[in-house]
Amino acid sequence: MNPVSVLLIAFGVSADAFAVALGKGLHMRRFRLGTAFVIAATFGAFQAAMPIAGWALGKGFEKYVAGIDHWVAFGLLVAIGGRMVWEAYSDQDRMADYDRLDVPELLLLAVATSIDALAVGISLAFLSVSILAAAAVIGITTFALSFVGILIGHRAGIRYRKPAEIAGGVILILIGVRVLLVHLGYW
Repeated sequence: MNPVSVLLIAFGVSADAFAVALGKGLHMRRFRLGTAFVIAATFGAFQAAMPIAGWALGKGFEKYVAGIDHWVAFGLLVAIGGRMVWEAYSDQDRMADYDRLDVPELLLLAVATSIDALAVGISLAFLSVSILAAAAVIGITTFALSFVGILIGHRAGIRYRKPAEIAGGVILILIGVRVLLVHLGYW
């Protein structure tokens, strides 16, 4: 597999992480470089680790992973997106919480957005490709796109916080639905 193909795969699997990072940026009242770095690094690390895990699973486990990955991603993304929409309509003032990094939520988002990378890793096990090089490209690409997503989201979130929060939640739900529809053959 040539480097251009690996880069295109990296952009493809990091699109969900970019969208989620955009939503995380919307929640930042004040931009904090350290927080943005941790979010982007977490997404990049999970996106890099999942293809390696998928590659290690190999062909023998492909049918088992492919059978549930879309349900896991769907459930996590819809639950988190639904919570974001619900919180946008709740009357409580949560402004102080926007700058706090919610580690359990971040880890759930990282897993949910990297499940497709697990399936990619299974596919790469049957191709002539260096899995470590491919995983590094995927991780670095995801880190960069996630960081940019946070910056863009933060800029938009300053002016349009409530509509942006609703949009971020809806985007997560739609990504979850898209993952499910693709795996069920309807997309």
